[in-house]
Amino acid sequence: MCVKNAGYSRYFCILVIMKVQIISLFPEVFKPLFSSSMLEKASRNNLVSFEYINLRDFGLGPRKSVDDTPYGGGDGMVLMVEPLTLAIEKARDNDPNAIVILPTPRGRQYKQSEAIELARSKGLIIVCAHYEGYDERVTDYVDRQYSIGNYVLTGGEIPAMTIVDSVVRLIPGVLGGPESAANESFQDDDQTIEHPHYTRPEEFRGQKVPEVLLTGHHQNIRNWREDNKRK
Repeated sequence: MCVKNAGYSRYFCILVIMKVQIISLFPEVFKPLFSSSMLEKASRNNLVSFEYINLRDFGLGPRKSVDDTPYGGGDGMVLMVEPLTLAIEKARDNDPNAIVILPTPRGRQYKQSEAIELARSKGLIIVCAHYEGYDERVTDYVDRQYSIGNYVLTGGEIPAMTIVDSVVRLIPGVLGGPESAANESFQDDDQTIEHPHYTRPEEFRGQKVPEVLLTGHHQNIRNWREDNKRK
């Protein structure tokens, strides 16, 4: 967003960053990933900020309890609704317009189209469940529920990392060029997989780079790339 300074002809551009807040019992697991590669670049260039909210800080009683046995019996422990809700409300106080996301097997399948939509938002709050799961009543305080696949993980931290990585890389200025994200897989309603890529050497152990890519004929190369996309 650019604004004109009063009394001057000069425009000043204000960089609007995306705020990502992570609610987790294990916030320390995010820092190595979020401080490396493209995520680190995005943070360094003020395109995104990462904040960590430790669910334990909202635990109940002298032991800061966040979980309890499930009603009706059964194995495992369930995250209680009160600490989860208090943590979400704290995050919303920090960013009232943020989208609250709960990674869960019950959620709709997370796809590239979802990442594209989320990348247009100004803030995300991601709630990482753990143990046997969460008290269902917390879903009243959540905007989106996503599943990253038909399998079970120990907690919501890895799905949260997946969502953050897929979103942040789409923020303008994070990847190398303006068309970098537009030409990738799944940009057309989650359907098409990008064409194959090759680089030096031209031949490796009998496998050669397709001849058309060596010709310099731009239209033929575009045609080859289009023909070698996969649905």
